[in-house]
Amino acid sequence: MLASLRRQRGLLRTAVSFFLLLSLSSCTLFDPWFSPSTDTSARIPAAVASAHPLATQAGLDILAAGGNAVDAAIAVAASLGVVEPYSAGIGGGGFWLLYDAGEDRYRFIDARETAPAAAHRDYYLDADGRVNRDRAINGPSAAGIPGQPAAFAHLSEHYGQLPLTQTLAAAIQQARDGFAVDEKYRSWLGFRLETLRRYPESARIFLQQNEIPAVGHIIRQPDLADTLTALARQGHAGFYQGPVAERLLTEVRRHGGDWSAADLADYRVIERQPLQVQYGELKVISAPPPSSGGIALIQMLNMLNHYTWQQLPAVPQTHLLTEVMRRAYRDRAEFLGDPDFTKVPVSMLLAEQRAADWVKSINMDSATPSLSLSGSKTHDGGFHTTHLSVIDHQGNMVSATLSINLPFGSAFTAAGTGVLLNNEMDDFSAKPGEPNAYGLVGNEANAIAPGKRPLSSMTPTIINSPQQAAILGTPGGSRIISMVFLGALEHLQGKPVEDWVSRPRFHHQYLPDRIEHEPDTFSADEQEALQALGHQLHNVGRDYGNMQAILWNKATNRVSAAADPRGLGHAEVKPLP
Repeated sequence: MLASLRRQRGLLRTAVSFFLLLSLSSCTLFDPWFSPSTDTSARIPAAVASAHPLATQAGLDILAAGGNAVDAAIAVAASLGVVEPYSAGIGGGGFWLLYDAGEDRYRFIDARETAPAAAHRDYYLDADGRVNRDRAINGPSAAGIPGQPAAFAHLSEHYGQLPLTQTLAAAIQQARDGFAVDEKYRSWLGFRLETLRRYPESARIFLQQNEIPAVGHIIRQPDLADTLTALARQGHAGFYQGPVAERLLTEVRRHGGDWSAADLADYRVIERQPLQVQYGELKVISAPPPSSGGIALIQMLNMLNHYTWQQLPAVPQTHLLTEVMRRAYRDRAEFLGDPDFTKVPVSMLLAEQRAADWVKSINMDSATPSLSLSGSKTHDGGFHTTHLSVIDHQGNMVSATLSINLPFGSAFTAAGTGVLLNNEMDDFSAKPGEPNAYGLVGNEANAIAPGKRPLSSMTPTIINSPQQAAILGTPGGSRIISMVFLGALEHLQGKPVEDWVSRPRFHHQYLPDRIEHEPDTFSADEQEALQALGHQLHNVGRDYGNMQAILWNKATNRVSAAADPRGLGHAEVKPLP
């Protein structure tokens, strides 16, 4: 499909210019969500895809109860925060991309965490000017002000049809009754075991006698159930003010954090215009800053627009995809940050001229050394996150990516609340030029400032056309963007949704200058050929990512959904009633 785009560059330039004018501003328009269709002939099968079967079922139950896609997404996200405590939760934040079928309109809800007012550019530097890595990633000092509770309240109030008391009910029950430990839980817990042991409340909840629990052990979170209940009954104030907020502040300060009552009370989500780029009849809709994902994804597609890439053999195609990744990630490192604090040149980055200039530097016969492109070293966020995709019977869609950064976030749970806090402050550049928890380096555009939102790679995406609509996204830190890119290319080649989520993965992020890949992505001959082109290869030693995707074929009114086979997720299509 993209090969034909070469004939449409004039249209692309016009469309990019128009849509990017919209992307530069935030909005606070709270138009009512769609009115349910009474025309049963226009109804389509609904579907939910998420990283855990219990969360998927929670969403399906809400759809069956008359909820719309937003209601279902709230139920899924809340459940994931309970049964996937290593991935997300009300102690974290995320990005929500919504599509209103009745208005043919997209909305983007930025529920990213914010730096507390006490934070500043040198917040994590010691007396010698060195980054205190422990303080930046462990305990409440590493936590930004959570955005997830505000997202639930905002989405329910403005775009849902059911009250939070109903959409959060499944998560509340799961927190109170408990869920069974599985091997995935045990695996992620291994990354943060020693840190969880440092905080008695976290150890009490998530460990079994201070050790990794056995498969089948029940994790119960009654305090979290109470906090979710307060949020369900009182909305925003149930978390950010009153008894829950007071307990959070007491525990955060007692353990070395710097939150204030105003930090919590003043937190609000921001509605931003999503990035929208038209390629003929095809529209790509994705995340704007402070996500870097949408810009990088569209830049890569713009560069591919200059090639008939589908016809290339495996090695030249991998080489080309690597080179466009390299250049998009280079721009990510140089220019991106919170648009409310940093001027992000969105129009320049997504213009056809930028793609054309980058393409001139691509040599199909050899790899480009990243440092020859100059610019900043890259920085990115956490490697464990979660994603959900939902479509309802009216064709309304939600693509949401949620995170607490590292597995189990900061590893700190505020006693009396059940809230496991994020460590998203490490997504800032603690010191420009110094590496974060992943050995990656940031720049001034992403320096810490009070109230600022850290740069993210979360890339919830919808690809829409008169014939089909695709909803996709994934966790995976810096690899999120390349995974969504590769998944989107599968869709653009007409492959089934199962192929998007299961295709072998590789990644290049400008620096370190190497192709990272899953163990079985390349054959021995392909590895040798890529190395002959000058690429360094790094087998990461494990599968990565956990994509959740939905495809609606409008011509046949058929919906298909798939959960990444690398995870424990479940995707299910709900037939028409």
